Parts: sequence; structure tokens; C-alpha cells
Amino acid sequence: MRVATTLSVTVLAASGVGHALVTGLDNGIDRIDPFKDMKNRPAAGHGTNVLLVGTDGRDKITPAEKKKYRLGGAPCHCTDTVMIVHISADHERASVVSLPRDSYAEMPAHTDRTTGEKHHPHPVKLNAAYAEGGPQLTVRTVENMTHVKIDHYLEVDFTSFMRTVDVLGGVEVCTAKPLKDSYTGLDLAVGSHRLNGGQALQYVRSRHADSASDLGRMQRQQRFLASLISATTSSGVLLNPVKFRDVSRTLLSSVRADKGFGSDQMVDLAQAMRNFSPSSSEFTTVPIGDMSYPVKGIGSTVKWDPVKSRKLFQALRDDKPLASHRKKKKAKVVGVSPQQIRVQVENGTKTAGLGMKVDKALKKTGFRTSGAPVNADDRGTQHTLVLYDPRWDRSAKSLAAALPGARLKSVENQGATLKVVAGSDYKGVTRVRAEDAHQGEFGAVTGDEVVCP
Repeated sequence: MRVATTLSVTVLAASGVGHALVTGLDNGIDRIDPFKDMKNRPAAGHGTNVLLVGTDGRDKITPAEKKKYRLGGAPCHCTDTVMIVHISADHERASVVSLPRDSYAEMPAHTDRTTGEKHHPHPVKLNAAYAEGGPQLTVRTVENMTHVKIDHYLEVDFTSFMRTVDVLGGVEVCTAKPLKDSYTGLDLAVGSHRLNGGQALQYVRSRHADSASDLGRMQRQQRFLASLISATTSSGVLLNPVKFRDVSRTLLSSVRADKGFGSDQMVDLAQAMRNFSPSSSEFTTVPIGDMSYPVKGIGSTVKWDPVKSRKLFQALRDDKPLASHRKKKKAKVVGVSPQQIRVQVENGTKTAGLGMKVDKALKKTGFRTSGAPVNADDRGTQHTLVLYDPRWDRSAKSLAAALPGARLKSVENQGATLKVVAGSDYKGVTRVRAEDAHQGEFGAVTGDEVVCP
């Protein structure tokens, strides 16, 4: 996630200020060679693939910040976040694929960088590759798992992430449900929030804010990256040389990158992407087959779906989009996807055809309506009602959000199908969407679908 910040700020920002300002800013980057002596690598595809790695380094964070944002304890010097960012050959699309850090991986033969011990190929969790062999073994392991050739490597720690968000003036995120995590200190109410660097770090690190655990954390990371791109491209940073220099210097002070990723590459890529926007980006997580795959001596791991994951990485190699890129209509964010909610509409008025009108409007925004509205027993209903079984209260709130002014009424043992009784105050249906609505074969969403509406 923190390395993704590198891509969005340095690459995108460069397009607005030109080569002269960027030249020299990368002198402070810690250069590494993650591709040294690598053999039998995958064939190059179309476009550019960047392996983005976020580590838990926190050496430059003050004691007060560590206490405030729950960053205590010794770092494990492992990968907290791993993403592949694919930039299309025409530079009009960026595809971000999150790889769970607990993914079951087959590590190639290598020499442990700490003990010097030689290891044969063996199963591990993905984040162990960095601990045992650093950037080079991480690249080898990812290429071995995905058969996608990595062109560049970028690595950022906690410090760079926090400072960069602060220099940008914060980043706005939205949530359709309360997020509270005692481990990181995250505490967000429903709605939109502008997060500073420390709060943003809490947001992207939290694994205990909901039942989705690490998958929920990766979805929040993707939403944050989309919001960061939106903030960068719309805030004037690109056209303000002083602001750009501050952001770049802050970010690059903690970056590690391969020797081939320098000022020239940043500017060339940025100029090609000068019209980039949130809708140009797409986000997904590698398809999962088993969230708790047991491995002797390692414990529970995340096993990828072999068929779907192969298709996903083939799409990257072929430079094909993962999500449908079409103009999106603004929609209110709700906690439950309309596609998961069954609805029976009743006409509570004497207006002929109102039931069918409501049914069609709800179906158009995604609700699973019956398509066969009926007349209610009470034809004098003034206020539109949403009748629901208490066990489906979250679905009821999502449905009510699509019906301005609608009132909620719980009905014991009604079952999974919600009822809408259209009243004389019916004013139409508001378009709604879920916070993490999945689309397409790979569950990918475009950036404009996950930023604040």
C-alpha cells in the first residue's frame, strides 16, 4: 500500500511539472538489485509490471507517534503488503492486484540472507520470502507463483507513507459501516473522513475492523489508493512545483527501488499518463480457493484458486482489462449490495401502476425484485414503508437508502425477502451501490467505483 503511494504520487505528479524539476529528486533512493543473477524468468508480456512491497519499517517515527497510532513493538522486517501494478502498454490503464501476505507459496531454492543456510524449494507463506531472502527472493517467489515477469521493484515503509499523506493535506475515505480496531486504534463512524498520515496508516493496516480480516484490509488498501489517486489528480499538486517537490522529497526519502527505475522512467511514464484518473485504475485481489489451507509446520495459509488465478495473470500478461471500464453513474454507498437483496413491492395507494413503477426503478439500480408487484391490503398508505425481518436489518437499511423518506418497520419471521409498500410520498429511487461491490470475472472494480461519491 505504501509503495502504491510511490506510484501514484511520483509517477502521476511528474506529468504536471516536467523533467527539469524531477531530475535529481531520486538521488536519495536506496538502490537495490532485486533481479541479480536471476535465471529462467517468465517471458515478458505487454505493458509494465511493478512489484509494490510495503514493509513494517518504522525507524524514523517518533515515540509519540508510535504510541498514538499503535506502532509499538519491533518490526518483523517482512512484507506487510504485496501488490502487482500493471501499467498497460498504451498507458491508459493501471491494474492493481493484491497478493495476500499469508498466501501459500512455493519458495525457490536459495541461501538464507541471515543465517547463510542453503534451502531447497519448500512451501512457505508469501511474506516469509522477504524475511529469508529480501527483495530478490520476493521477486523470484512472485514470478514463480504468477508467471508474470516483474519489470520494476518499489519498496516503502511506514514512515514514508505517513509523511506523504500529511504533505498532501490528508486523503478522504468513506465507509458505509463503523470501523473500530483495538489493535491499530482505528475508530471511524459511518460517513466520509479526511485522514492524516497516522490515521491513514491505521486504516490500511487494520485486520480486525470486521470479519473479513486480511481480505477486508486489502479492500480498504485498494479504496485508499483510489482516493489517493483522486486527490493527487484533482488537488492541484500536479501543477504546483513547490507542492510537488515537497511531496516527492518526502516520499522518496524512504523508498527502495531497482536501479532501472529513475527520473527518466518516472517522467516518461508520467507524461504518457497525464490524463490518468480514478476511472483509469482497477483493483482486485487474486482469486482465493481456500482461506484456511493447512500446511504442516507453517499453519493456516491462503490457497489461490488455481483456475481463476491463472486466468487473472494471463490477462495481465496479455495486457487485458480486469474490470469493465465504462462511464459510471454516481451512487450512494450502502452496506449490502443491492444484488444480494430480494424485494417484493406492494402498491399502498390507489394510483394505478405505481407498484410496477417502483419495482422497475428498484430493479434498475440492482435490487432483485420479484417483477410481480401486488396491491397492499391498505390502499391509503401515506409514507413508503420497508418491512423486514430483524435478521436482515442491514439489508433493510440499504434498501431504505434507495427510497428517500422511507420508514423502516421490523416484522418477526418475515424471512429473507424484504417488502416495500409504496406510499403517496414516493418520490423515486436513488441509485445505490455496495462499498465493495464486485464486478467482472475477477471481482475487479474501477477506481471511480470505490472513492467517495
